[in-house]
Amino acid sequence: MSTTTLTHDPVTAPAAPVYKITGPRVLRSEWAKLWSLRSTWITLAVGLVLTVLFGLISAASWSPTGRSHGLGDASDAVQLALGGMNLTQLAIGVLGVLLTAGEYATGMIRSTLTAVPKRLPVLWSKAGLYAGIALVTGFVAVLISFLGGASILSGESISLTLTDSGVLRSLLGAGVYLALVGVIGVALGSVLRSTAGAISSLVGLLMLLPALVGLLPSGFSDAVSQYLPSNAGQSMYALTQGSNSLSPGAGLAVFAGWTALLLGLAAYRLKRTDV
Repeated sequence: MSTTTLTHDPVTAPAAPVYKITGPRVLRSEWAKLWSLRSTWITLAVGLVLTVLFGLISAASWSPTGRSHGLGDASDAVQLALGGMNLTQLAIGVLGVLLTAGEYATGMIRSTLTAVPKRLPVLWSKAGLYAGIALVTGFVAVLISFLGGASILSGESISLTLTDSGVLRSLLGAGVYLALVGVIGVALGSVLRSTAGAISSLVGLLMLLPALVGLLPSGFSDAVSQYLPSNAGQSMYALTQGSNSLSPGAGLAVFAGWTALLLGLAAYRLKRTDV
């Protein structure tokens, strides 16, 4: 009598799929993280509302005989429509800070950089995505503000339409300005890795620095102030340029240069230092 021995091949578990890290995948990951934050929705909504609200208030308060009354002090409808840009730029810039510094505060940056060990694609994706979102949000906001103000100012001496010379360029310039402010916020958050420190630096760079330079002797102040980030940026969306301001193209070049410098510092620190 013979016996038959049955042998079984060992069952091997299927290997886990290996995903290659690509630019589009990093973009999708950052896109998902961006919109999963409540601060994204809240801050963008605040920026949009501030732009439209101040633009409408400015248009409603303007009068041909009393321009010196606060928000009504403007020489054209575009200037009125962009009356809330100082507050809007802070909302956009602060959100940019939160996108990077917030990850360092929570420790999530370790998981992010473990998944993307080359590191720099994370920074480029954050900056690029947020720049696009800020551009669209900013342009929509200033467009609504301008159209709403135009209806209020219809028939007034400063009334303008989208087809008037320079109007659309100014509104697009405002959107580009806000996009670059958002990238500056992302860069400062990555360089300083502190939410409070980066926000303070953002306020100092865009708002306090021009005020401090303005206290210097007029000859020096006039020569230097036009190259400061916020002043150069404002020339991008101003309908008319003063004698001490840059042209829209020169303003874009200078402001983009400041943005590239800060983003370069962020890239250097991200690449050269530990998490």
